[in-house]
Order: sequence, then C-alpha cells, then structure tokens
Amino acid sequence: MSDPQLVLTERVQRALGAAFGEEYSSADPLIRPSQFADYQANVALSLGKRLRRAPREVADEIVSHLDVADVCANVEISGPGFLNLTLRDDWIAGEATRELREGLRAGGERRTVVIDYSAPNIAKEMHVGHLRTTIVGDALARIHERLGDRVIRQNHLGDWGTQFGMLIEYMLEIGEDVARAQLASGEINEFYQAARSRFDADKEFADRSRRRVVLLQGGDETTLALWREFVDDSLAYINRVYDKLGVTLTDADLAGESKYNPMLADTIEELEAKGVAVESEGAICVFPPGFTGRDDQPLPLIVRKSDGGYGYATTDLAAIRHRVRDLRADQMLYVVGADQSLHFQMVFAAAREAGWLTGQRAEHIQIGMVLGRDGKRFRTRSGESVKLMDLLDEAVERAGKVLADRDYDEETRNEIAQAVGIGAVKYADLSVNHASEYIFDFDRMLALTGNTAPYLMYAAVRVRSIFRRGGFTPEDARGPIVVGAPAERALAKQLLAFGSVLTQVAETSEPHRLCAYLFDVAQAFATFFEECPVLKAPDEATRDSRLALSALTLDVLVTGLGLLGITVPERM
Repeated sequence: MSDPQLVLTERVQRALGAAFGEEYSSADPLIRPSQFADYQANVALSLGKRLRRAPREVADEIVSHLDVADVCANVEISGPGFLNLTLRDDWIAGEATRELREGLRAGGERRTVVIDYSAPNIAKEMHVGHLRTTIVGDALARIHERLGDRVIRQNHLGDWGTQFGMLIEYMLEIGEDVARAQLASGEINEFYQAARSRFDADKEFADRSRRRVVLLQGGDETTLALWREFVDDSLAYINRVYDKLGVTLTDADLAGESKYNPMLADTIEELEAKGVAVESEGAICVFPPGFTGRDDQPLPLIVRKSDGGYGYATTDLAAIRHRVRDLRADQMLYVVGADQSLHFQMVFAAAREAGWLTGQRAEHIQIGMVLGRDGKRFRTRSGESVKLMDLLDEAVERAGKVLADRDYDEETRNEIAQAVGIGAVKYADLSVNHASEYIFDFDRMLALTGNTAPYLMYAAVRVRSIFRRGGFTPEDARGPIVVGAPAERALAKQLLAFGSVLTQVAETSEPHRLCAYLFDVAQAFATFFEECPVLKAPDEATRDSRLALSALTLDVLVTGLGLLGITVPERM
C-alpha cells in the first residue's frame, strides 16, 4: 500500500539530497503524525546543528527543493523549523481506490527466513507456556510469507535425550499393552509423572533407564521402535492441539532434537578443528568472548559433557550449521522463552566464532510468561501447569455462552464460538509485546469493547452487515472512493498504512504492532460508521464511495487478523 508516511519520507529525502548533497539523501526526515497537519518532519532541527545553520533556514532550503505537489495540499514551516505536511484529499482517495481495485499487494520474494517455534516435548502434554511460542511464531511466519519471503518453519521437538530411557523402561515394566492404553486415552502427563517417580525412587530402575539411553543412542532397533511409538502417539496429540489452535505447522515442519543427533559428532569435530572448542575439566567447551560468571572467569558453553553426552547447546549449534549451509537461511528467528536469553546469546556468539554466522541474522524472539490474575505464573488451583487443550476448550465454551442469546442454529453458534473463543485467546497474547508478561483473563479477552479480537471481529461483521442489508457484496464495491467528510478521510488514510505496518512487524518481529494498527482501523471505522451514513447516503455516488471504503476496511481487517492466525466469522 502507498503509506503516506513512507511516500513523504522518500520525497523529503530526495529534497535533502538536492539541497545539501547526496550524502544527506539517506538521512531520516523524522516524519511523524501531527496534530497541526497530517504529518510533521523535524529533520531541519537535527540538520541545523550538523550544517551549522539555523533550523528555520534549513527548513526553507528543504521546502525549496521539495516536490510534493501531487501528494500534499499544503506545506508550511512552523516554529523553529518544523515542516507541516497536509495531504491532498484526492491523493488519499486515489490511492485508496487503487488499493481496493488492485487488492492488498505484497512484495516479491526477498529472503529465506527460518522460524523455530512451538517446540513441545514428546510424551508431555502441551501447556499454557507453549501457547505464546506457538502463536507468535506462526504469526511471524504468515507475515513474512505475505511479504514474499521464503519461510521455513522448524518445530524443534524435544524428542531425544535421557528421559526416553526412563519412559521406555517404565513402558516395559508395566507392560506395553497397558502403557499403550494409557497413552491412547490421553494420560500422557500421568504416564510421564509415574515414570519419573520410579526413576527418582528406585536406583536399579534409574540404572536400567540410563542403559536404555545408551541403547537408544546406539541405534538398537527394539529400543528405537518403542521410542517411535512415543513420538507417534505424541504427534497425534500435538496435531490435535495445532488443529484446534489453527496454526500452520505440519509434520513436514518437524525438526526435533533427534534430527540433529547424527550431526553432533561432526559439529564438535569442526569446532575443535577451528580452535573454537577446547577441552576443559574433561568436557569440550566453547568460551565465547564477553561472557563471564560471578567469579569473572570465562563462562563455558559445554558442547560435549565429560561423560561424552551432548546437550542443548550442541543441538542448537548443529541446527545453525544446518540451517545456514543446507537451508540457505538469511535470517533465523528463535521463538523461545525469555529465560533462555543467555543460552542463545552464547550459542549465536559461538556460531559466529565458528564462521557459520557471517552476514545472516540470528535472533532470539523472547517470550514472556503468562500470569494468572494473582500476578503469578498461570497454574491450576492444584499448582500444576494449565493444559493448553483444556484452556482452548474453555475459551470456546465461554464464547458460546456469550452468544447464547443469538438466534442461530446450533451448528452456526458452534462455528462462531470456535472462531471467537480461539481468536480471543490468540489476540490477547499477540496484542502484548512478546517479551512482556501478561495476565490471562477470559473476561477481558472476550469483551466486545477495547483492544480485543471480538471488538475487531465485530467491526468486520458490521461491514458485512452493511452489504447484506443493501443487497450488495464487497466485490461489487469498486469505487471510486471520494473523501469529503473528516471521518472518511481519517479512515482512508489509516487504511493506506497497512503495507508499511506489515514491513515494520517483519523487521522488528513484533506482532503487537499489527494488533495496535488493526485496533486503530476498527476505531476509525466506528467513527466513520456513526458519522457517514452508507446505505442512506445523500446520493448514489457518495453511497458507492462509502461502500468502497467499507469494502477496503473489511479487506484490511480480515487480512490483518488472518495474518495473526485469527478467523473472522460471517456473523456474531
């Protein structure tokens, strides 16, 4: 879309280059929305110091070289050197009409982006902590794809390691058929906890479990077959959660710890050959520069334990090497809890030392905790982690109660409750900065007012109702759009920013910026709806223009929410 702020930024930069030399053409014009005009450019104040000239004089020079007659109705200098820029109504209307007729455009292919997200553990149920890592990653994947990036999803399952020796031994101890029946009935957590209790209480069982791990890592076929059963049972459950949650992850995106197991020895060998990894107290470690412990001694990143075992650091380094060399990643996003910040800082530093990360971007998208109303980690009354599937079921049930007085058949009501309930949970999470904690509150999430999914959904549903009542479809409304009333102008200007907001979200990896933008769109439409009659417009041309503006609003809301993984129901 033709975001006015981006258009004006480009024009002012051209003027800077023409007025003061090419080296100034990349300077930030510091263009921001203004209460005195549509936008204000403050660059003259910062340039004044650099050029040793009065800011007002610098502003005069910029304006004398500024070519915006086709975009701006008025450009004036105020105060010490602010540039106030007021857009032309016909430019806003023309750009909005073009976007409506051509569709919300996306960019061409730009880069390969690997997004590592969700990452549940095999043989454990997904809990509320997995909600954020799953939906934030999924939203970023959708947005990058919309912008033309080649996105490679990677679901780094916890499907390898010492716990599987424990689980397999417990399965054999209680009987494979009994174990399979428990797992098939959904008692995944109960099975794991029982195995853990045996491991902690019985030394002989623990020793057998450790020996079983050696068999697993050595490729023993019997052990591998039992391991695959755990993996397959867990994947069936995980996919049910993903289906309920409406995320785009599939089995084709699986990249669990087991995938990298064959690569670990080569990874260590290369690190040692390059002098990046060294022996320390029997273990093989990397000491990335700049990381020290409490005693100011270099902090080790252990890549092979003294007993010959591998840890998360080894797997993550092998994954980086694979993603750069084999997947050809330009950018890697790791959507993982904030408590892993130091781990990823050290892993990325080690990968740079090894020469695996050169010009590529590797970023830890830190995920904050979900809190209960008491401000503590969100748990059940018994103190256990809240199961994600239970949480989603409750959201749908509560949404259904909100819709109980609507005159819908049961199938329609269930469909709407599913969209509203799941959408409310996802939006409440995505509308908060991903690194921040937030309080999980169903009442707030499902409210029809405020910055919530139901409020935005209702705005889209209201647009659809306009078309239904008038006997039109959104596809019928092709404009031209004319902006006369202030509410028309404000809404059209807001809609034009959609494309640049998506670009900003992709650059910062912050989906909450898209949520804030969509909320602003919904509010602008609410004002437009109150002040500018559509079906009862004073004449046919005005009605057609307002229908077209409504259609563009619907497109932006539905597309934007869709990029957040939220489906908008036809009715509410």
